Amino acid sequence: MASRFLALVFLPLLAFGAKSTAPQLIELSKNPASPAFLQAIKDTFNPQQLKSGAAITGEGANFFWALDADAAPETLIDNAPVGKMKRITGTTINFQTGVLKTGTSHWFVFRDGAKILAEKNDIPAFGPYSYEKPGVPKGTISEKLTGKSTVYAGMEYDWWIYAPAQYDPSKPAAVMVWQDGQGLVNRNSPTNHFNVFENLTAEGKIPVIIHVFIAPGKVGNKAMRSIEYDTMNADYPKFLETEIYPELAKRYKVRTDAYSHAIAGGSSGGICAFNAAWTRNDLFTRVLSRIGSFTSIQWHPGQIDGGNVYPFLIRKEKQKRNIRVWLQDGAEDLENEHGSWPLQNIQMANSLKKMGYDFHLSFGTGTHNGAHGNAELPEEMLWLWRGYDAAKTSETFEQDPEEKANPLFFRVRTLNR
Repeated sequence: MASRFLALVFLPLLAFGAKSTAPQLIELSKNPASPAFLQAIKDTFNPQQLKSGAAITGEGANFFWALDADAAPETLIDNAPVGKMKRITGTTINFQTGVLKTGTSHWFVFRDGAKILAEKNDIPAFGPYSYEKPGVPKGTISEKLTGKSTVYAGMEYDWWIYAPAQYDPSKPAAVMVWQDGQGLVNRNSPTNHFNVFENLTAEGKIPVIIHVFIAPGKVGNKAMRSIEYDTMNADYPKFLETEIYPELAKRYKVRTDAYSHAIAGGSSGGICAFNAAWTRNDLFTRVLSRIGSFTSIQWHPGQIDGGNVYPFLIRKEKQKRNIRVWLQDGAEDLENEHGSWPLQNIQMANSLKKMGYDFHLSFGTGTHNGAHGNAELPEEMLWLWRGYDAAKTSETFEQDPEEKANPLFFRVRTLNR
């Protein structure tokens, strides 16, 4: 009777035809025979989602899955079996609820014996810092700014500036530059970046940071993204130093020391971030690379190096750069004519480890996708900015003692053949 009573009390909160949240579906699932439960599933997921394995919704650690299948399938989460789904009597709809680790992404497989019925990768599980919190002040995002480059002759580009509510014009702020910024400037986007910035800043867990979001440019109709991001030279940090930073300084008072500057990006933006700090360590010391393209995209043998060189260059260089590097990738990332993204990121981690760099590798099950990086953003920010002291202008980064105690190298096992 208790479950039925809870369901009846809960139902008026749901509008007919409206999508339900994970907590709402989980509550309704306590009375699976209720017509309202089946209706809520059909209102939340379309038939294709129910058939394909995409009928998944989560809020925090709480998740709800549904699958339209003839047999009640077994669910695997990140390759680990967690049991069979439950069948709604008189239908072919199966469902399951669960509590998952937050701050990462997950891979779900639904199978009947050895037969895979459906699967879905890159589903983020966000932790509390990724959600809006009452009373936390919101920062401001600028209108779209535009520029025309001289470093990249004739290139036109868009960019935006985000300032947290705690910014004080009398106190210079730290800076963090983000590549592919056009995908990060919408407050309602599924990345939840602004929530993370605001929650961590409000609690004093990270410094006051001015975030700069830059979109790849164009010369006429020619896209410049790969030339900007995948080329291993000092052009891009020069572009930032001579074209972006002077305009930023007209609008905000910012720190000029590399200790207070971070740079971030995903895919080619990830190699771009590392390259900027490597070639211009006087501009950046903190690097966030997600699914970084440390591959041969812009490698022209004998003419110009590409990101594929970095794992070996790190080991051979006698001069150690003063950088702190967070690498994120997944086992199902790309493998194509340019190289292997997962293996190159592991090689990057091994090289940084061997040479005593302050680094962290976050390696999951994901594909070439931003879900994992978005979910772990609070951890990324806390790690990159740990120990930051506004009274200082420099710090020699040392490998974290916990990392030093880990085995020397990451090893690879063949698991899928």
